[in-house]
Amino acid sequence: MRLNKLLVYLGLVVLLCTLSSSWAEDEVPDVEDDDEAESDSENEQDDKKAVEIEAYKPPVIALEHEESVFLAEPFAKGGEFESRWLKSEAKKDGVDVEIAKYDGEWAFEEPATKLFSGDLGLVLKSKARHHAISSMLSKPFEFKDKPFIVQYEVKFQQALECGGAYVKLLSHEDSLDLKSFHDKSPYTIMFGPDKCGEDKKLHFIFRHKNPKTGESEEKHAKKPTGNFQSVFDGKKTHLFTLVVRPDNSYEVFVDQASVNSGNLLEDVTPAVNPPKEIDDPNDKKPEDWDEREKIPDPDAEKPDDWDEDAPAKIADANAKKPDDWLDDEPTYVPDPNGVKPDDWDEEEDGEWEAPQIANPKCEKGGCGEWKPPVIDNPAYKGKWSAPLIDNANYKGIWKPKKIANPDYFEDKEPFKMTSIAAVGLELWSMTPDILFDNFIITNDKLIADKWAKDSWVKKNVRETYGGEEEGGIVSNLLDATNERPWLWVLFIIVVILPFVLIAACCFPGSKSADAAKKKKTDEPTEDDAAAAAAADEDKTETETKEEEEEEEETAEAGDEKAEEKNEDEEKEAEDNEEEEPAGKDEVDEEDSGRRTTRRRARKDN
Repeated sequence: MRLNKLLVYLGLVVLLCTLSSSWAEDEVPDVEDDDEAESDSENEQDDKKAVEIEAYKPPVIALEHEESVFLAEPFAKGGEFESRWLKSEAKKDGVDVEIAKYDGEWAFEEPATKLFSGDLGLVLKSKARHHAISSMLSKPFEFKDKPFIVQYEVKFQQALECGGAYVKLLSHEDSLDLKSFHDKSPYTIMFGPDKCGEDKKLHFIFRHKNPKTGESEEKHAKKPTGNFQSVFDGKKTHLFTLVVRPDNSYEVFVDQASVNSGNLLEDVTPAVNPPKEIDDPNDKKPEDWDEREKIPDPDAEKPDDWDEDAPAKIADANAKKPDDWLDDEPTYVPDPNGVKPDDWDEEEDGEWEAPQIANPKCEKGGCGEWKPPVIDNPAYKGKWSAPLIDNANYKGIWKPKKIANPDYFEDKEPFKMTSIAAVGLELWSMTPDILFDNFIITNDKLIADKWAKDSWVKKNVRETYGGEEEGGIVSNLLDATNERPWLWVLFIIVVILPFVLIAACCFPGSKSADAAKKKKTDEPTEDDAAAAAAADEDKTETETKEEEEEEEETAEAGDEKAEEKNEDEEKEAEDNEEEEPAGKDEVDEEDSGRRTTRRRARKDN
C-alpha cells in the first residue's frame, strides 16, 4: 500500500511539472483585450521580471594577487573593455578578395537567455564570415619558473554546426600589431574547442622554436580521453582551462573536470626533440641484394598429364531436357495489359511498344533453346607453377644504414616558450552568437579557480538547477527527450527500478500468496492450529482464575459464618456465666479451647 502511494505521488509530481511547463509555453494573451491594456500588462511583466533577475557581480582580482594576473577580462564596464579589444583590419592571404576581409561583426552584449542582469560578454555575431579581435595583456607572460594558466567561458547560444571557439595567445614580438592580426600572426599557444560536422576537437597546440634554425613548429597535444563532446550541443555556459607547468606537464579542464593531461616531451606530435640517428639518404640497396625468402624450385617439372587448357566448367553429360520444355516459345512476351500513355507522341517518342513480361507458358518447364547445365570439371588443374623452396641467397629486407642526425638537438625544457603579449580570437563559423566571457591569464591555479567560483560557477548553478529563463532539472530533461524520445525509457527505468527492488525486498509476495490461499480454503493450517492452542490456553487460565476466585469467596463466606457463630457462642457463654457462677473455671477452660480452635481454623483458611 505504501509503495502504491509513493508511486502515485511521484506520478503526480511529474505530471504537475510537465503541465506547468506546457501551460507556461502555451500561454498567450487574450486577443479580445484592447491594445492599451495589453501593452500595460506586458510592461508590468517586464518591469517585474527585471526586478526579479539578480544583478550580475563580476569577478574581481584581489590586490594581493594582481602581480600574478596578466589578463582579467570580465567585460564589466563598457567604455573600458571596448577600448581594450581591437578589431582586425587585415585581410587573409590566399583566398578570394570577396571573403578575404575580416568583416565579421563583434558585439558586447548580454546573452539571449539572461541569468543575471548586466552580464555582458563578447559575442561573435556573423555567420560564414571571418572574425578577428584581440587585446593586449597587462604585461607579457614569460615562461620561467611558474605555471601558465589560461581560462575563459564559451556559450554556444545555438548548437554549433561548423566553427571554432579557440583562443590564440600571441607571441611577444616587436612587429605585433593588433589591427593587423590575421591567421598568419605568430602565436605561442592555441587552445579551445573546434567542430565541423561530426569532427569535434579540443585543441592544445604550442609553437616550439628550433634552437638550431630558429624556426617555429606546431606541436599538437594528444587527443583528450575525457568527454567534452557535449559542449557543442547544449546551450549552457562552459569553462575551458589550460594549465602548463614548468616540469613540462600539461592538463586541460572542461567545466573544472580534467579531460586531458600529458607531458610536452612525450605526448605531442611531432616530438619536440628529433631522433639522434636518421637513415642515410645516400645509402642505396646493392644490386645483388636478394629480399626473396622463397623462390620457385628450379628443378621442378610439370607432369605430363597436366592439362592447362582444360576448362573449369563443363556441360553435364547426364542432363536431359524436360518433356514439357517449349523450344519455340520466347522467354519474354509483350504485356497484354499494357496501355499506351495518353501523352505519348509517336513523332517524338517513336512507335509505342508494350513492356515485356515473363512468358507465362514457361513457368512449368522452360522456353527457348535448351542447354544442359554446367558442372565442375574433374580434370581441371589450372595453370602449373613450380613449388616454392627456401632461397639460399636470401639476405632479408634491406634498410639504409643509420647516421648521426645533423639537425639533432635536445630541449629538456619545452615549457620555456616564446613570451605571450596578447590574446586573440581569429575565427570562422557557420553558427553565429557565440559568446565569450571572463578571460583570465595567471600563474596561480588557485586564482583561476577563485575567478571561476565568482563567475562561471554561479551561472552553472542557475543553468543546471533553474534560473529565470533557463529551465531547471525537469525542463532540461524535457528538452533532452524532445530530441531523443528514447530517453523516456531510461528515465522510467531509473525512477521505477529502485522502488521495485525495495518492494521485492520489503514486501515479499509469498506471504500475500499464503494469505490469499487461507482466505480461499477452510482447511486448517499451522497458523490456525497455533491460534486454537493459544485460545485453549487462554481459556484454561481464565477458568483456573475463576475457580480460585470462587474458592476465595467461599472461604471468606465460611469465615464470616464461623465468626458469627463464635460470637453467638461467646454471647451464650456469657449468659451462662451469669446464671452459673459456680462453674466459672470450667466454662473458662472450655471458652479458651474454643478460641484456640477458631484461631487455628482461621489460620488454615
